[in-house]
Amino acid sequence: MRQIINALAESLRGNARLATVAIVLSLYNLVAFHFPLFRLVMECVDGGGNAVLLISSFVLLIVAANFMVFYLFIYLLRIVGKVLVAVMFLGNAIALYFVNTYEVLITRDMMANLFNTRLSEASGFFSLTPVLYLLLLGVPPCLYLFMRRYERGSLKRMAVSVASAVGVIAIVGCANMGNILWIDHNAPRIGSLFMPWSYVANTVRHFNHQRMINRKEILLPDATITSENRSLCVLVIGESARRENFSLYGYERETNPLLQGDGVMAYIAEASATSTTAAVKAIIDHKPTGDLYEILPNYLYRNGVDVVWRSTNWGEPPLHIEKRHTLSQLEAEYPDADARYDGILLAGLREEIEASESDKLLVVLHTSTSHGPTYNKKYPEEFERFTPVCTTVEMAKADRGELINAYDNTILYTDYLLHSVIEVLRGVEDRTTAMIYISDHGESLGEGNMYMHGMLAASMAPKEQLEIPFIVWRSDSSPELKMLDKVGHYNIFHSVMDYLDVSSEIYDEEMSIFE
Repeated sequence: MRQIINALAESLRGNARLATVAIVLSLYNLVAFHFPLFRLVMECVDGGGNAVLLISSFVLLIVAANFMVFYLFIYLLRIVGKVLVAVMFLGNAIALYFVNTYEVLITRDMMANLFNTRLSEASGFFSLTPVLYLLLLGVPPCLYLFMRRYERGSLKRMAVSVASAVGVIAIVGCANMGNILWIDHNAPRIGSLFMPWSYVANTVRHFNHQRMINRKEILLPDATITSENRSLCVLVIGESARRENFSLYGYERETNPLLQGDGVMAYIAEASATSTTAAVKAIIDHKPTGDLYEILPNYLYRNGVDVVWRSTNWGEPPLHIEKRHTLSQLEAEYPDADARYDGILLAGLREEIEASESDKLLVVLHTSTSHGPTYNKKYPEEFERFTPVCTTVEMAKADRGELINAYDNTILYTDYLLHSVIEVLRGVEDRTTAMIYISDHGESLGEGNMYMHGMLAASMAPKEQLEIPFIVWRSDSSPELKMLDKVGHYNIFHSVMDYLDVSSEIYDEEMSIFE
């Protein structure tokens, strides 16, 4: 390594213009990190002259825009600017690894997934490959940037260089007036592969979005509890569980042997989002809206319902309830339970239910059972029925049969967890009881070379990421269930209100699954 650095240093002797340094970095950025972008552009056009114009335009746009930014950062911010540019190249390398390995697009939802992922989950993505991406693609331009001697030049020279870049961008824009509709239609996907601006811009968008949703929630109209019947609803929020791998819905493998005998209702459902943060909000929201209205747990708790939230996951909106148990808290409260798996959510559940003195009780279990890429680590050994299983985090390189085996084992474990909840509810003698299970979103397992979830908005996502299970069990004394053709996330709010006899002007009877 020392010899390589010395050789590089020898070749970089002498001063260069800053414009030369910026253009070299911009060209490297184009060649090293934009193959997925041009591959996507070619997939989105029919070929011919339009393809040539678009490819040429994107080349000029990428080179000119990055040249201008690199030049300004280094000229105006000096060493700080060089550090920022270097960080961008390292970020490009990591982003390219995820794009190539998981076929993702760098959207705001993906950045939300990144920032909402705990260290324990993030470690599941680690392998030697991202390190190689960093060393082979991210480090070389950083070495060039810090070892290359250059002349900053005059303010006039800087103005001319920046004006030239702006002129190129303007010419590209004018040349593509006829492609406006195509660009507008494909902008979300195309823009998500511009490096480094895809993840820079979407990081800013994510934190701005978080700032907006974390503002004070809008209170819903006061509610009234209309009966003294003692009732309990357990809402289980699944993670990355797709409907087609549940034998309850016709899957050829027996992934739901316990639920098959529990007398459950399996509704056809579709997710409203493909990221955990957005989907969980939808599950506990009363209607689709961009505003932060009071969510179901907060609303019920404020109006006299006892609410318990147990979670091994993350991504929910701010909760304003008394009984909230995170994974670390559950681990401390129940040291004999295995904190590696979602079975810890069941630890002490019966006792917590029995301890509630309220007539109305909602328990939410937020699981993480089918979260990838390490599906094989999401269930205890005794649930590894389908073998052999995938053990690599690089899903695109995995044997697809082994990948599906590991995923199906997580569904088998989900079956056990839901059956265990039902068994707890069967033992509750002084309440009517019901369990509702719904997944936040589905999961891609290699279909169309896509993996996991959250890469695309719901409007563009494949069906595997949208088709979810919605499973209901009810005690004999509970209200009957409606026969509905299709349900979704927003049915949950109104169904739980209905079951717990909570009346309010925002309640929508048509959205309830109960008669």
